[in-house]
Amino acid sequence: MTYTVEKIGGTSMTAFDAVLDNILVPSVPSETYNRVFVVSAYSGMTDALLECKKTSKPGVYQLIAKRDERWREALDYVEQRMLLTNGHIFADPMNRLRADKFISSRIAEAKSCIANIFDTCQYGQFSLRHYLPQVREFLASIGEAHSAYNTALKLKNIGINSRFVDLSGWNSETPKSLDENILDAFADIDVSQELPIVTGYASCQQGLMTTYDRGYSEMTFSRIASLTRADLAIIHKEYHLSSADPKVVGADNVLPIGLTNYDVADQLANLGMEAIHPNAAAGLRESGIELQIKNTFEPEHSGTLISSQYRPTTDKVEIIAGKERVFALHVFDQAMVGQVDNVSYDLMEIISDAHVTLIGKEMNANSITYYLGGNNESLNKVLYKAEKRYPKAEIKGRMVALISVIGSQVDTNKALAQGVLGLMKHSVTPVALHSSMRNVNVQFVVSDQEYQAAIRALHQEFFESGNAKQTGCKVA
Repeated sequence: MTYTVEKIGGTSMTAFDAVLDNILVPSVPSETYNRVFVVSAYSGMTDALLECKKTSKPGVYQLIAKRDERWREALDYVEQRMLLTNGHIFADPMNRLRADKFISSRIAEAKSCIANIFDTCQYGQFSLRHYLPQVREFLASIGEAHSAYNTALKLKNIGINSRFVDLSGWNSETPKSLDENILDAFADIDVSQELPIVTGYASCQQGLMTTYDRGYSEMTFSRIASLTRADLAIIHKEYHLSSADPKVVGADNVLPIGLTNYDVADQLANLGMEAIHPNAAAGLRESGIELQIKNTFEPEHSGTLISSQYRPTTDKVEIIAGKERVFALHVFDQAMVGQVDNVSYDLMEIISDAHVTLIGKEMNANSITYYLGGNNESLNKVLYKAEKRYPKAEIKGRMVALISVIGSQVDTNKALAQGVLGLMKHSVTPVALHSSMRNVNVQFVVSDQEYQAAIRALHQEFFESGNAKQTGCKVA
């Protein structure tokens, strides 16, 4: 029997009845076991505990980092949301009580820990900033522990031999490596007889969030699959991995990709539209494990299979993906000729110190443009430091959108030309164009206000028009 390790995303977890019916409880009882499920926190919980991933609105962690006393109110709000979620999942009062007691205990312990840290930091020898990485780690773990505990409890109630596997290290005294943590937890688990429900957050010596930030649950999922030698890894999302974002081009217009490779997954990750975190994908690729992306709400659909072995013999565009609100930092200096490497090194130090994301870069003899992602405060810090470091240079910053035409094998020359024509037909003028020797993507830079219009124009050009048939842009 095929042994799978499967991850359920936060948006899917919030639609718990669908997850129960379509994923966790199979129509054939004999297929219940030989599966491991790694679950994310319910939608919005991690944002409330840390900060909003899209808007950077501060959550509990950010308030703590700013020494804002409202962190207590914010944590109380998270607890109330979690208790409300429990009420929606558990109709039985006794099970509701068990679920409430579990999460309220964690919240209470977190409050006590944070208060103790603030008390300690009243003394001059101790600094709050030294504790912040650990605070961020254990706050994040609360969301995954909540959803994993609830899921295991619910499955037990309907007769499935499930086990809550808590990798958060909440009560652990000795720090372990990520691999040690996973191997110790699975040492006495027989997946043929019980169904492990695992927290998406896993404690480790180096700090999972410190290394991978919000991609931590996918790293946990990837390492479990690799270490336990899964036959197949599966991620359940609220949408298919499709030819474009259905929210932008319309659900009726998109096509599931069907079959692709890890090169395409990496391009998507670079734009923040992760099929899977690039480091997690690398682990699966090295272990020879294929990854299947499935739609939670269409369980009979095979979804998309990502395989290292997939190498198409014909050119084909598979997906139009993009990222809005990208900060283009453009540095022009006539004195840069012959010194571009030195300037690039200095700017990369500034970018790294500001903790913003480098999405792309272009350069010529006397100018460099960096495409960066992050909150406004951090991006303005990069601009200020660059201007201070190079007072004689002409430095500009503007918000743009990056749109990529991606495929496992793309004729970049044709795709670039066709894409420009498609954009111009819809009165969208590109700011810049890029293609790569890798033949997996071409990229169009447009003004930020034209992001959705550009996505729709390119999708229509490559997938919905007569030109699409000519370039072989059919679902794999």
